[in-house]
Amino acid sequence: MGKNKHLRFAENRTFAHVFQPAYHQLINEGFPLKGAWHTFFDNKQPVTLELGCGKAEYTIGLALMYPQRNFIGMDVKGARFWKGARYAQDHQMQNVAFIRSRIDQINHFFCTEDTINEIWITFPDPQPQSRVSKRLTSPRFINRYLKILKPQGLIHLKTDDDDLFNYTLEIVKSFNFKLLECNYDVYKERGDDIITQVQTFYEKMWLSQGKTIKYLAFQI
Repeated sequence: MGKNKHLRFAENRTFAHVFQPAYHQLINEGFPLKGAWHTFFDNKQPVTLELGCGKAEYTIGLALMYPQRNFIGMDVKGARFWKGARYAQDHQMQNVAFIRSRIDQINHFFCTEDTINEIWITFPDPQPQSRVSKRLTSPRFINRYLKILKPQGLIHLKTDDDDLFNYTLEIVKSFNFKLLECNYDVYKERGDDIITQVQTFYEKMWLSQGKTIKYLAFQI
């Protein structure tokens, strides 16, 4: 592990808005903020999750745009979201938190009492056809999201991957969710808005390579 990663892990441990419990703690003790995130944010405003948040571009970008709402980034790689956590610390952002954990552990951290109204999945690992159950939009994960999202909650997906995009469309149909938007080239089909204003590290890389960015939103 590089020196920078060690330094970032160490700094993450000093941030009051970063949570990284060990798995045995989740199982044996539970997570104290599950069902009580309002006590951390000191309000009962809606919560948006960015899953597999990477450098947390959407967590921070949305939190800046909507300071009256709460945002939580979740990723197993703390050295990646350190950048977002550092920014939130430096700018004294009170509506941001981070969790270091695998996404399949999401139900240990949240429940319906946490007023989660949106999930953003930004450029996840598309996973090959042989590993579709690991896709963050597979039924395995969708069923976990259904246990924490409030009624009529939204799920957003941005990706450059055609197979993942089309697979997710089929999942939306199979669950009979309401498809709100489907863009095969978001920069041609949408104007200048939140979907195009906030760009992730990978999004910028794919755009520089001439790839099209796809976006869909659906309601449970």
